[in-house]
Amino acid sequence: MTEAEFLARYDPGEFPPLAVTVDVVALTIRAGRVHVLLVERGAHPFAGWRALPGGFVRDEPLDAAARRELAEETGLGDDRALDRVHLEQLRSYGDPGRDPRMRVVSVAYLAFAPSLPDPRAGSDAAGASWVPVDEVGELAFDHAAILADGLERARAKLEYTPLATAFVAEEFTIAELRAVYAAVWGEELHPGNFHRKVLSVPGFVESTGETAARAGERGGPKPKLYRAGDARSLHPALLRPTREDGVR
Repeated sequence: MTEAEFLARYDPGEFPPLAVTVDVVALTIRAGRVHVLLVERGAHPFAGWRALPGGFVRDEPLDAAARRELAEETGLGDDRALDRVHLEQLRSYGDPGRDPRMRVVSVAYLAFAPSLPDPRAGSDAAGASWVPVDEVGELAFDHAAILADGLERARAKLEYTPLATAFVAEEFTIAELRAVYAAVWGEELHPGNFHRKVLSVPGFVESTGETAARAGERGGPKPKLYRAGDARSLHPALLRPTREDGVR
């Protein structure tokens, strides 16, 4: 039997039905706190519950489905705006009972960006909002577990990658970068120690040669402006503080 003959006779109905969705853990920082984008489900199951934005995959690649769902819920409706967003695949979730409708496997994505706009609800949601991660509460499906995994991925990646630069503007101060680490890690960081550590990592940031228009911390001199460097990983890593290291 040739492959063409095999495919012509193949019956997918011999196997249980399976659907694929994408869910997006979209994080941004507002007023010094990490916020996650949540939607209010407008239909069953879990009507009225908060959930991560997401939906069924259409005739499209998985990455395209995640970008589409993010665009629908954030108002970032064009490719140029979405270019500001760091988007990466988190992991897959496929426990048999995670969706009461049928067997659904979800491929979760993690998205980061600075100053994302106020969201607008997509066609299947009753509302959408940015919610501080420590005020989320109960979520539909297994989205609380997905969010927890996304937050831990973000916290870990700040240690060994330049991901923090995705949360700030194209040009930023070291204090603004420190605020990202402090918000995501939930830790107060010593300004001087952090400044020294950042500048000791080759390729993490590079100076623009300019200063910010505002005065520095405590009314000091205007802080220098930096941009993201070309490093893809941080050596040495910026490890999360512990109670023993005295940098809280």
